[in-house]
Amino acid sequence: MIKLDNIVKIYNPKKSNEFEALHGISAEINDGEMVAIIGKSGSGKSTLLNLLGGLDAPTEGKIYYNDTDISSMNDTELSKFRLQNIGFVFQFFDLIPELTAEENILLPSKLARKKGEGADKLYQALGIQDRIKHYPSELSGGQQQRAAIARAMINSPDVLLCDEPTGNLDRKSGEEVMALLKDLNAQGKTVIIVTHDRGIAQQCGRIIEIADGAIV
Repeated sequence: MIKLDNIVKIYNPKKSNEFEALHGISAEINDGEMVAIIGKSGSGKSTLLNLLGGLDAPTEGKIYYNDTDISSMNDTELSKFRLQNIGFVFQFFDLIPELTAEENILLPSKLARKKGEGADKLYQALGIQDRIKHYPSELSGGQQQRAAIARAMINSPDVLLCDEPTGNLDRKSGEEVMALLKDLNAQGKTVIIVTHDRGIAQQCGRIIEIADGAIV
């Protein structure tokens, strides 16, 4: 279970440009859920995702993964926790252009000093087995996002955090990516998707709506 306990996020505290992005967010996400965090641009949904992923720290409040309080971890501890427990999928894929698809996918396993076990099976499941030796510039948007999902899954994390995962794709590719995410959820992965698209959100099991830094 992921638990958010009265999360506040303030940027530039005690300065003239201080901005409170999140105001006392509390929520629970059960293991194996597929949850959409929906809101307009500037609502605070991406800030919340960054906090869930340990990419940023709350100003106040606690974030728990089961009994582990990640909000009290230092940078080294957070990096290790992310590698072992969380996979990230971004709107713009964030593949390294100088690396092949396979090299991009295997990068987290190398950072975690693992051997990338099950990589071939993952390529097959995502339908990119014939494209892994290609560079990102040689892949379609849908293929790049499939590679990004494979990279997120290579260390077998329990939680997948997706920031607008279909936002940079055409409709067909977007539908294929959502089908892949739903399949991963059916296999027991917790999937959290940040989106502004209600059509995407309605494909999830639960919707958390954010407006002006608070849960509606």
